Amino acid sequence: MKQLTRAEEQIMQVLWKLENAFVKQIIAELPLPKPAYNTVSTIIRILETKQFVGHTSFGKKYQYFPLISKSDYRKSQFGGFISNYFENSYKSLASFFTKEENLTLEELEDINRLIQEEINKKKNS
Repeated sequence: MKQLTRAEEQIMQVLWKLENAFVKQIIAELPLPKPAYNTVSTIIRILETKQFVGHTSFGKKYQYFPLISKSDYRKSQFGGFISNYFENSYKSLASFFTKEENLTLEELEDINRLIQEEINKKKNS
């Protein structure tokens, strides 16, 4: 799956949240300083070319919607992240977060609980 630029991803975040929107609605959701209408419109056309966004016509206006789910994009990008920074090792990723991110005891216990739940599910399958 193609990677999005920061501006494209910002537009996609809005579309994932709203599910469908006109350009003015997208702009309203963006942080200050708001980009120009033409800028957002251009980014959306690029997203359509990349097949991330589709549209429905209402006369001269278009309502845009995501063609790629946030979950699918996240999985794709996370896989690349693991590959590029952790040599495809989830163990290295876990080690990084537990040692480098100054997690609290409570956060570590929560992560441990989630891992134990997954281990139990796999054992019982």
